[in-house]
Amino acid sequence: MHTLLITGPGGAGRTTVAAATALAAARAGRRVLLLSGDPGGPPPALAGPSAGEPAEVVPGLRAAPVAGGFRVARVDSGEEFREEFAALQERGSAVLGLLGARPLGAEELTELPGAEQFALLRALRRAAAAPGTDLLVVDLPPLHQAVTTLALPAQLRRYLARLLPAERRAARALRPVLAQLAGVPMPAQWLYEAAARWDEELAAVQAVIEAGTTRVRLVAEPGPAAHAALRTGVLGLALHELGIADLVANRLVPQDSADPWAKSLAAQQLAFLQDRGPDLPVLGLPHLGRDPQDHEDLAGLTGLATGGSLAPDSPAGRPSWSVEDRLAEDGVLVWAVRLPGARKSDLDLIRRGDELLLTAGPYRRIVPLPSALRRCTVSGAALADDVLRIRFTPDPGLWPRTSTPGAS
Repeated sequence: MHTLLITGPGGAGRTTVAAATALAAARAGRRVLLLSGDPGGPPPALAGPSAGEPAEVVPGLRAAPVAGGFRVARVDSGEEFREEFAALQERGSAVLGLLGARPLGAEELTELPGAEQFALLRALRRAAAAPGTDLLVVDLPPLHQAVTTLALPAQLRRYLARLLPAERRAARALRPVLAQLAGVPMPAQWLYEAAARWDEELAAVQAVIEAGTTRVRLVAEPGPAAHAALRTGVLGLALHELGIADLVANRLVPQDSADPWAKSLAAQQLAFLQDRGPDLPVLGLPHLGRDPQDHEDLAGLTGLATGGSLAPDSPAGRPSWSVEDRLAEDGVLVWAVRLPGARKSDLDLIRRGDELLLTAGPYRRIVPLPSALRRCTVSGAALADDVLRIRFTPDPGLWPRTSTPGAS
């Protein structure tokens, strides 16, 4: 199954493009599931009238067929938060009883900030397992929030591994015996069990996000404001090695307009499109003079796409950072980290143990070093042609010695 994650600067028309993408793919004969994290979208009128009642596609996720020929599933972050919190209270009831705490009732619970991100990630993992689906289209939040959300599973798994190491979680097998000897439940038991469940769920979500069949489609209304937002967002996606399929330039104004204001806007849009690199395919959608109102508008908009079809091609694989062997020429190994649009002032890196802390603009990623580089020291870095090349010099005390012919 192919997963297409759709995001872009706020107000660019992500929801419209997500629905148009699902419609175009369905018309091309693909079985499509559209997942929306926006409580208000996609509007039912835009996706088309319902063609049936919502049904459970996988446990915990329901979807309704629409007239466009695809299914739509929506994320209810409030309900998800209440169910998860109630389950957490139930699992930790023994500890709460020891502390004299009173559990909260379902009617008292209101979702906390950040609950939307976790609900969307959980729904993404479930939707990716939906049977009978060729293409999963996900309507993500605005670009900056989307980048941080997609990076969350890997980051949280690292935190869990540091705070609750596997060897300590494995020791929980002894805790029932200790509890019997002490005569009271061991308060830490539920924590280790919860950590194991969280890690398993986060690993499943991370696998979907980092799969070679997952790509990001960017949506922007061309102009100066979009330029800065896209540069930063693309940098964040590249830092986390998330592949970008294409850019949809939305609400394009005709270049031959006689209206002076429209003509000026069209010139700005053209300059924006000409500034895009050749590595990023661009699809265009025209401005209808208003936002699409119904299924007919959406169908008409889909047919007016320029630069290719909105139905995505199958991805070739996940982008990765390569290690270049220059030991013979320069005595170093070079880690080539592709960061499109990066500036030297955006970047920072720190080596700590077997990890590298990379900062690119407002984003940071802590990434484990490839095995060969762990036996090296960082000897320099340079940014050129959108690639940060980090030089590693072998540590003589750790690098395997090569035998000299004839040596005893």
